[in-house]
Amino acid sequence: MTDALPANYFELFKIPVSYDVDLGQVQHRYRELQKAVHPDKYASAGSQERRISMQHTSLINQALHTLKHPVERAVYLLQLSGVDFSMDNQTTMDAAFLMEQMEMREKLETIREHDDPLAELDQMSAAVSENMDNMAAEFSHAYETGELEQAREAVRKLQFLYKAKKEIHELAANIEDELI
Repeated sequence: MTDALPANYFELFKIPVSYDVDLGQVQHRYRELQKAVHPDKYASAGSQERRISMQHTSLINQALHTLKHPVERAVYLLQLSGVDFSMDNQTTMDAAFLMEQMEMREKLETIREHDDPLAELDQMSAAVSENMDNMAAEFSHAYETGELEQAREAVRKLQFLYKAKKEIHELAANIEDELI
């Protein structure tokens, strides 16, 4: 086993450097990579080979996680393109988008008082999912056409939307638990 691995996750998984990835192909390649470097395969090998196997396994797992998660994949692509995505370097965001996010959060705070909070949460979840799909498409287009600042802005919005989706699901689960 060699120390060398491809320079980035896309090369490691032998897929094109693109936001739009074939997740089935990613999963298939993951299984192939794991078979080749799994630590159990190197249990009787020397300590250096076992260490390298564990490092490769860790990298492969991180690559899988990044490639499967749309926001992390987008951030990774921007990082590969040299875009600084650190939180201390964030510019201002679209005011209308931020206002929508604030209104949604206010609605979430009072949703328990509504007649059918679960139905409303389902509607909110569907709307957020649609916005996420639109923003992912916007990112993909901006990235593929080299509009990296626009792509960066789309990722920031995607991060907000994923967080909102998580909050909606957690609130729905809490309300369902209270009904049981």
